[in-house]
Amino acid sequence: MTHASDMHNGRLGLSKDGLPGWLDPVVHAVETVEPLQLSRFLPPTNGAGRQSAVLILFGEGERGPELLLMERAHSLRSHAGQPSFPGGALDPEDGDPKADGPLRAALREAEEETGLDPRGVQLFGVLPALYIPVSGFVVTPVLGWWRERTPVGVVDPNETARVFTVPVADLTDPANRATTVHPSGHQGPAFLVESALVWGFTAGIIDRLLHYSGWERPWDREKQVPLDWRS
Repeated sequence: MTHASDMHNGRLGLSKDGLPGWLDPVVHAVETVEPLQLSRFLPPTNGAGRQSAVLILFGEGERGPELLLMERAHSLRSHAGQPSFPGGALDPEDGDPKADGPLRAALREAEEETGLDPRGVQLFGVLPALYIPVSGFVVTPVLGWWRERTPVGVVDPNETARVFTVPVADLTDPANRATTVHPSGHQGPAFLVESALVWGFTAGIIDRLLHYSGWERPWDREKQVPLDWRS
C-alpha cells in the first residue's frame, strides 16, 4: 500500500489514476469550483491566519459512497462536540503550506485522530483554501479516495468522542437536511445524520461539494434546527 505516498522526489502528489467512476463529478467539481463559490470567507490577503488542512475522505461502504467524519470531544475549548473532518494545523515538518504541506498535514492529522492508515489513501484533489474567522484558521480541504480500507476509531478520547462514516445517500436525503441558526444570527446548512448534527464549516463544505457535483437533491431550506437540537 503506497498510495498516499504517491511520492515525487520526496514530495507528496495527487493522482486521479484508477478512481471509481462515481467520483468523476467530485473530481470535476474540485477542478472547476471558484473560492467564492465555496465560502464568502477567504484567507486574509495579508497572509494572516494559522495554516491548517482537513481530509475529505471518500470511501465505499455497505450503502455505497460515504464520507469519514469524527466528533470532537465534548471537553474541548473550541468546537466541542462538533462533527468535523479529520484535520488540524500544519506542523513545521509538514513542509511548505503552498506546496505539499497541507497534503501531509491532512494525512498526519487523520492518522493521529482516527488511526487511519495513510498508505491506503489516494489523494486526488485540493479545494481552494478557506478562512474560519472565529478561530483564525486558514483551511485547505484535501480530498482522498479510501482505496484500501483500514480500521479507524478514537485514538485519544480527550480529543475525539467518536469516529464514524456517513453514506452520501444520507447526506443527499432531503429529510436529513436543514438550516442551522447560530446564536450570532448566522445561518448555514446542516445535516442530521448518524445521530449527529453536522453544521458550520464542515456542513458548508459538504453542501457545496454535493451542489457542484450534481448530487444535491431539492430540500426545504425553511426547515430550521437549533444548535442545541438535542435538548
